[in-house]
Amino acid sequence: MGENRRLTSSRFMPAVVISLIVAVLAGLFVGAYSWAMANPVPHRIPVAVTGGSVKGERFVGALENTLRTSLALHPYPDYATARAAVDAQREFAILQRRPAGVDVDVASAAGASVARVLAQGAAAVGRTLGIPVQVRDVKPLPETDPQGLAVFYITLGATILGFVGAIQLGVHALALRPAERIAVTAGYAMLGGLSICAMTDWVLGVVRLPFPQSWGICAFTMFTAGMIFTAFHTLLGRWALVPTWVLLVLLGNPSSGGAVAWPLLPPALGFVGRFLPPGASVSAQRNAIYFPDHQHIEPYVVLAAWCLAATSVFLGWRARHPSGRETAPASAPGAG
Repeated sequence: MGENRRLTSSRFMPAVVISLIVAVLAGLFVGAYSWAMANPVPHRIPVAVTGGSVKGERFVGALENTLRTSLALHPYPDYATARAAVDAQREFAILQRRPAGVDVDVASAAGASVARVLAQGAAAVGRTLGIPVQVRDVKPLPETDPQGLAVFYITLGATILGFVGAIQLGVHALALRPAERIAVTAGYAMLGGLSICAMTDWVLGVVRLPFPQSWGICAFTMFTAGMIFTAFHTLLGRWALVPTWVLLVLLGNPSSGGAVAWPLLPPALGFVGRFLPPGASVSAQRNAIYFPDHQHIEPYVVLAAWCLAATSVFLGWRARHPSGRETAPASAPGAG
């Protein structure tokens, strides 16, 4: 018993525990990103289909075998309605089955990785079967961002800096009252969102943003990430970074659909990603930039739900948070 007590009270114990946690998180970090992104495999890709021909049927079957996937084929009466479904991001491509061959329309802006897989697979199948295949990109990405990664990096920066800012407030601004802490979190989120969007658009010109909306999404993401850390800090104290990192970085970013589109992610990861802050932020930014006429409310609802839940936890249990506790009266001058 005495030996165990000396071990647990040793000044080295916290260092040992932290070292083990960092080692585990390091392996999980690499594993999560490698599992999701190193060799993405298509699963079910929603595809609009128009027309009909014997060659077209052969082509579709061979394309599924080549991609080792099941295309979720949805028939449309004409090209116009199929194109509207792509614009609304219900479909990732259009297969037009013509008597002489097949036309394949992809949409890189909806998911560059999916468009690349479909385009390469369609061309290969066409050569193998001797069927003429014409591939078009009906929603191309800008030349300055051909892989479509700008949205992912915008979200990644907003997410990480959002909770890093909250960590720094917890270290250097403990005198803030709860309402003041929320206000300061919102303040640095607005400034950080402005900085990220200005760097991406005005300085580097990587992608032209609908600036007010993208700024708002970025700031909302930073604020949500900051409040998530603050909520965990309220509940868990000094260990708050661990669940924040797991939720937002290990799970949230690989599943966000920013670097690898959801149809190419492991199905469970792709589904969960839609309901985590990074995935919601990626979707909101992508819709705002590339599909301004077909935006969806779901990403904003997801961000709002996480933000409201985290803020409610902080306010409901604020007495447990350092900034919500009464500070001890200062000692009288000269007191020992």
